[in-house]
Amino acid sequence: MSRPQEPQRPSFSFGNPFRMILPKGSYLSPRLLALVNNFEEVLAERLRKLTPKDREDVLTLSWMRFAMESLCDIHTDIKALITALELPVADWDDKWIDVYLDNSVKLLDICIAFSAELSRLNQGHLFLRCVLHNLDSMPSEQFIRARSSLDGWKQHVTSKNPRTENCFTILDNLVATLGEPKVKNSSKGKVLMRAMYGVKVVTVFVCRIFAAAFSGSGMKLMDLQVPEKYLWAEAFTGLQAFVSGEVRNSYSSGRVTVLKELQTVDTIVKQLYPLVEDGTNSVEAEEYKNCISDLRKSAANFSDGVDILLKEVDGFFQILLTGRDALLCSLRAGTDVSSPMQINNITEQVAR
Repeated sequence: MSRPQEPQRPSFSFGNPFRMILPKGSYLSPRLLALVNNFEEVLAERLRKLTPKDREDVLTLSWMRFAMESLCDIHTDIKALITALELPVADWDDKWIDVYLDNSVKLLDICIAFSAELSRLNQGHLFLRCVLHNLDSMPSEQFIRARSSLDGWKQHVTSKNPRTENCFTILDNLVATLGEPKVKNSSKGKVLMRAMYGVKVVTVFVCRIFAAAFSGSGMKLMDLQVPEKYLWAEAFTGLQAFVSGEVRNSYSSGRVTVLKELQTVDTIVKQLYPLVEDGTNSVEAEEYKNCISDLRKSAANFSDGVDILLKEVDGFFQILLTGRDALLCSLRAGTDVSSPMQINNITEQVAR
C-alpha cells in the first residue's frame, strides 16, 4: 500500500472524521460512518486495555498472552466489519487482494518463527528439571551433573534463533508497505482500507515487540508514526511509547532477556550455581534449600506461561490461515473476480 500524498490536516473532536481523508465531494452514508467509527473506537479501547498498568508488567508472559489475544480479537473484528460492509470479493480491487495475501503469508511466517522460539525456550525447562532431580538428595556426585545441567540451560537460553532474527526483515517489508491506499469510486472500499490500516499497524507493533523480546536485543525496535486523524491513534501512541521504552531500558541495563519470568529463573540460577559449584555447608544449607524451592516454582511458572502463550500464537496462526482460505475460496467461486491465471498465481503463493 502507498501512503496518501495529501498533507495532514488537523483533527477535531467533533464532526465527521472522514472530512479529513475523503476527497472533496465524496460521501459516506451514516451507516458506513457508524461502522468505521465503531471499529476504530473498539480498536482504541483494546489498545488502552493492552497498555500495562505498571512497568513490571511489560513483557511478562501473561501480558504477551494478552497481546496475542488482542491481535486475535482485532483480526476477528476486521472480518466482522467486512461482513457488515456487504462488500463482495468481486468488488475488491486486485491490488487489495494481492496486498492482503502477501501480508498474511508474511504474518504466517512470523507465527511459525514465534512458535519455534517458544518451543525452543520450553526445551530449556528440561535442563532445569534435571537440575532439580539431581539436587533433591544432595549427594556430592550429583552436584557435577547439576552443574552440567545448569551450564546447558544457560547456553540454551542465551543462544540465538535465526528464525527470530528473520522476523525483523519480514516486519521491515511490512512497514515499507504500511499506509492507507487511495480508493476511487468505492465508499465501502475506503472504509475497508482505513480499517485494515489500523489492523496492520497494531499487528506490526506487537510482532516487533515479540521479536525484540525473543532476539535478546532492542536495537531493531521501530516507532511507527500514526496520523492523528484515526480515532485509535492516541491510544496506540501511548501504548507504543510505554512498551517500547521499557523494552529499550531493559536491554540498556545489560539484561540478557526482557522476558520477566525468564529473568526470575536466571536470577535464581545465578544464586544457585556457586552453591552447587562449591558444595554446601551448614551456613549455606538454608540458602540452598530456598534456592531449590524458588527454582522449582519459577521454572514451573515459566514453562506454564510459555505453553499458554504458544497456544495463543497458534490460535493467531489459525485465524490468519482461515482468513486466507476464505478469500481464496471466494476467488475461486467468483469466476468474474480474476482470470484463471491470476487464481493460479494466488494458489502458488499459499503453497510457498
